[in-house]
Amino acid sequence: MTSPSGSTLAEAQAFLDRHPDIEAVDVVLTDTNGIGRGKIVRRHELEGLYRNGRHMPISILGLDITGEDVHETGLIWDSGDGDLRAWPIPGTLVPLHGTAPPRGQVLMAMYHLDGAPMTSDPRHALARQVEALAAKGLHPAGAFELEFFLLANERDADGRAQPARAVLDGRASGKTEVYSVDHLHGMEPLFSDVYAAAKAQGIPAETVISEYAPGQYELTLNYRRDMLRAADDLVMLKRIVRAQARRHGVTACFMAKPIEKYAGSGMHLHVSLLDGKGTNVFTEETEGTWSPLLLHALGGLAATMAESMLVFAPHANSWRRFVAQSYAPIAPTWGVNNRSVALRVPAGEAKNRRIEHRPSGVDANPYLVAATVLAGIAKGMDEMLDPGPEISGNGYEAAEALREAMPRDWRSAIEAAKASVFLRDALGPDLHRTFTAIKEAEYLRVARTVSELDYHLYMHEV
Repeated sequence: MTSPSGSTLAEAQAFLDRHPDIEAVDVVLTDTNGIGRGKIVRRHELEGLYRNGRHMPISILGLDITGEDVHETGLIWDSGDGDLRAWPIPGTLVPLHGTAPPRGQVLMAMYHLDGAPMTSDPRHALARQVEALAAKGLHPAGAFELEFFLLANERDADGRAQPARAVLDGRASGKTEVYSVDHLHGMEPLFSDVYAAAKAQGIPAETVISEYAPGQYELTLNYRRDMLRAADDLVMLKRIVRAQARRHGVTACFMAKPIEKYAGSGMHLHVSLLDGKGTNVFTEETEGTWSPLLLHALGGLAATMAESMLVFAPHANSWRRFVAQSYAPIAPTWGVNNRSVALRVPAGEAKNRRIEHRPSGVDANPYLVAATVLAGIAKGMDEMLDPGPEISGNGYEAAEALREAMPRDWRSAIEAAKASVFLRDALGPDLHRTFTAIKEAEYLRVARTVSELDYHLYMHEV
């Protein structure tokens, strides 16, 4: 059978020839929550995977954050939990650095048995938005930024998460070591392995910085002229960071807000649009005058932000990140060279003009984020939407007047997403149903859980 993903047997054979020591391969399908689910296959099975794909149950795309079935997705018993076929994503068959015995990894996408894309697969939603823009002669380019915490495996005396000690010498720090190069040196062995793993996988990992909280770091990725590969890069880099942290005896944490008194972790998406000649259409023709297409793109992102927040902040913990003056945007504001707004136009050469989309937490699914952002940009350009006034100075003060239309919590974001015609079109009806059903099931799980905070506040007081 011809692979509907475009993968070829030759890719698998060349990989096996280059890596005669690899004994097994992780087969990874990214679900709605961004969790990698799949199997580990033996070396001799790899060619069969590329010839015929691999059967996987349809329910793998209908699971909540814990791996439990969400029947309301319609992907469980409504379909008899039958098998579909996952196929390798070209260019993602890579070695895994530091594994013993050596292993590889390949990302997968889900298809029906007749080769049609399975429309509850998040990667297909992004592919559909890329194709829609291509039909207009436009091609998105971009890159994600990855913020995360490195935490100790053990909690502190109060049961709270604490920053990891330096893996180099065990030195502890509870300070906000933002931009400290010396602080980075303590994690040098870990980051050296991260860069080695990224190089082996062809991932353009670049700058690392110490971020704005104890134990928080950021890794940047180089721009891609292929938005699908940009999202693949982020998925693969998260897996690298998590694996290398574990090997060095610490925990890589991708919660949006793991430590309550410090800033949370974002996943900023930098995006521009290229025409058929590779020219950036966001570039202004006259100095001092913004490109109308850039302004319309900002207008579309601002107009659709409220109903899209469940994509950008998909979990209960996500909403703890949105605190004023914590570098987490709280309303659909835009500005130039301003990190207090949601939609930032970075300073720099006009030919590199782009939008930095800042609302998403690092816990969001990059395929869903990119699909929703591209759909918002397309809507803005199609309808020539006005983004409103540019914000200069403190964007948090300006945001207060715009917050009324924004969901204030997870529950209201779920309701807004369920009712959103825009989000249904952006993700497709099947994935929209799947995604919102999973989020609602997770909300109910959290809502009925009696937490330690409940006991602390109420056990002896009411």
